[in-house]
Amino acid sequence: MNELNAFFGMLSSYVWGAPLLVLLVGTGVLLTVRLRLLQLFMLPHALYETFVRPKSNERGDISHFQALMVALAATIGTGNIIGVATAISVGGPGALLWMWTTAAFGMATKYAEGVLAVKYRIVDDKGEMAGGPMYYIERGLGKKWLGVLFALFGSVAAFGIGNMVQANAVAGNLKETFGVSPLITGVALAFVTGLVILGGIRNIGRVSAVMVPVMAVVYVAGCLAILFRYADAVPGALIQVFHDAFTGTAATGGFLGSAVMLAIQKGVSRGVFSNESGMGSAPIAAAAAKTNEPCEQALVSMTGTFIDTIIVCTMTGLVLIVTGAWHAGTEVSALTKSAFDIGLPGNWGGFIVTFGIIFFAYSTIIGWAYYGEKCTEYLLGVKALFPYRLVYAAFVFVGASVKLDLVWNFADIMNGLMAVPNLIALLALSGVVVAETNRFLAEKKGRKAGKVREGEIDRVDGGFGLND
Repeated sequence: MNELNAFFGMLSSYVWGAPLLVLLVGTGVLLTVRLRLLQLFMLPHALYETFVRPKSNERGDISHFQALMVALAATIGTGNIIGVATAISVGGPGALLWMWTTAAFGMATKYAEGVLAVKYRIVDDKGEMAGGPMYYIERGLGKKWLGVLFALFGSVAAFGIGNMVQANAVAGNLKETFGVSPLITGVALAFVTGLVILGGIRNIGRVSAVMVPVMAVVYVAGCLAILFRYADAVPGALIQVFHDAFTGTAATGGFLGSAVMLAIQKGVSRGVFSNESGMGSAPIAAAAAKTNEPCEQALVSMTGTFIDTIIVCTMTGLVLIVTGAWHAGTEVSALTKSAFDIGLPGNWGGFIVTFGIIFFAYSTIIGWAYYGEKCTEYLLGVKALFPYRLVYAAFVFVGASVKLDLVWNFADIMNGLMAVPNLIALLALSGVVVAETNRFLAEKKGRKAGKVREGEIDRVDGGFGLND
């Protein structure tokens, strides 16, 4: 078993090596160029569509906001707490800048995924929307075998990195903090997971729309309280982030010092892990949105990367830096908790981090439940959905109760392999994304011009076009 685990660990390091990271970021760079920085110019409009626009009555299963919350439920996870700590403890504060850079390009990738997800989605035998990479690979590229590969990798990854690994994190934290037996945690977690996912995407969407904002606000509020308390250190922390990104960080506090390449490597890899841009998971949720316009939902989808990395990961990173916890010699798994203990009085810091890990991990479980079921539906049809949901809930109990080194490494491999078919499709269909975007922006500009002629100026529209 140890030999098999070591083999999977080695294979995982190859799968997640430089070629895949370069392909992930490179795809974002290409799309950014072809879309002419759309993620920057259209971000205000995207945020408006996400948080202000009324619910849509167009075809689909869940609202724009709920689709984003399902994607964020799966995306905002332990990587926002432990992953950022890993990046900064090994790569230095400069790794945070490279996380931002990865997110900036990743927003273009997430936008393209959203466009293709809605454009090529179908209505399944249950009358629900089904979409994602497997569908735009089959219907856009005409490569069904490649879509099958994606669905196979995705369905397996859902049980590992989206299920058992997260359940194990919840059980471990409850045992450490409150002394709760992992068996009790496993039973309770499997039960509440089943309650949510047996209701399908509409139920997952409703729960995510409540839980994700609450858990994110509580965690970010804790971060802001620390940053306010250490306000005089924040400017210096930001300066250090930019300085160390290009000069590296000297070894301090027993940690291995980082050169520039190490800062880049850790920042990029943790950024990709955090926001999942290019992985092919989020477009599965985007395809369920109530919309007739692919580009509108795509704009909403790209805000997920902004929220996950630019906001939540930045908060974690700055807290680690201003409190000095990043080079205090603490184990990486406990680094963020140590920073919160330093930054907040009493036991509040530990409580907020424990709350964050538990709810971030649980939200990942229910978000990935939907991703896995859509991959399973693509492979086996809608009749497989109910058995899948029961088995998925049962594996939550397994994950909370057993040691998972082997599962983690195998799931990590499947998660990385998901990206390959998706990135091939994004690159091959980038022309379709640009064409759809040009059409959308031209129509948008035309509507604005009509309103101006009528004396009714739409102050939300930016009126940007790729050919302006």
